[in-house]
Amino acid sequence: MTKWFREAGYGMMVHWGLYSLLAGEWNGERTPWEGEWIMRNCRIPISEYEKLTKAFNPVFFDAEEWVIFAKECGMKYIVVTSKHHDGFALFHSKVDSFNVVEATPFKRDIIKEIAIACERHGMRLGLYYSQDLDWHEEHGGGYLQLWARDGSYSSNEIDFPVNGKQDYSICFEKKILPQVTELLTGYGELSLIWFDMPRTINAEQSRLLYDLVKRYQPNCLVNSRIGNGLGDYTSCGDNQIPDDHKTGLWECPATTNDSWGYKGFDQNWKSPEKLFKTKRYLNERNINYLLNVGPDGLGRIPAATVGILRKVKHMENT
Repeated sequence: MTKWFREAGYGMMVHWGLYSLLAGEWNGERTPWEGEWIMRNCRIPISEYEKLTKAFNPVFFDAEEWVIFAKECGMKYIVVTSKHHDGFALFHSKVDSFNVVEATPFKRDIIKEIAIACERHGMRLGLYYSQDLDWHEEHGGGYLQLWARDGSYSSNEIDFPVNGKQDYSICFEKKILPQVTELLTGYGELSLIWFDMPRTINAEQSRLLYDLVKRYQPNCLVNSRIGNGLGDYTSCGDNQIPDDHKTGLWECPATTNDSWGYKGFDQNWKSPEKLFKTKRYLNERNINYLLNVGPDGLGRIPAATVGILRKVKHMENT
């Protein structure tokens, strides 16, 4: 179950969703933070954010192209955002119509197509799923404590002001558990589930979620961000590089520029030399390098990213 992960060394993370259409800009302003957080950080109400579904038609998305590219770069697994904090699902969920098949003109199950491509090309598939924060839900998490970054809650305060009436267990039972069940039962063999931001979820809920994964897919690994000390392997903090050698299963999730989701004006790309050295440094310490790409609203991995990652592979071959 763990041998493949220990030997993988290198993977590709993909942050993609409605936020990719905005490319980091809203109402004439550029968000200084990550593109995938634009709904919360720019205080976009649900009524406005939902309009993006009418424009989400990524005609250049090609699952085969993504998987083949990752494979050519030497990556052994892919982790794709099936649902990020905005609550929008890139799969056909019967639990919530706020998904790519029912709410957009694209009407294709993106996760399904990626799963098929991964199976065809021998690429291991992991799915990112935001199990705590969900800005599309009144009872989504993030309302228990202020976030040090800007002194406000990480929940959706525009539509759902924090008033002591939020109850994450409602969202957990109504949406989180059934959607994770859909992913575990409808998309073939999953190598891992990548949870994130455990700010509200309690120990019992983390255990229920972990046991759910193992019930349907015993060999599917769970990362430490499920919360409350659970998980089969440790995810470092974003872009954090440990100094010491690790004896367990470890992974460093990192960006190629400053954002995870697509930001058209973020051109602060890390050089191929830096990425190559970082990968080697991490692998020498028994840590996988999970390197993110943020496709644009049309489904294209930015040309700069493609060029940089191909150069990293070339450096490994020379």
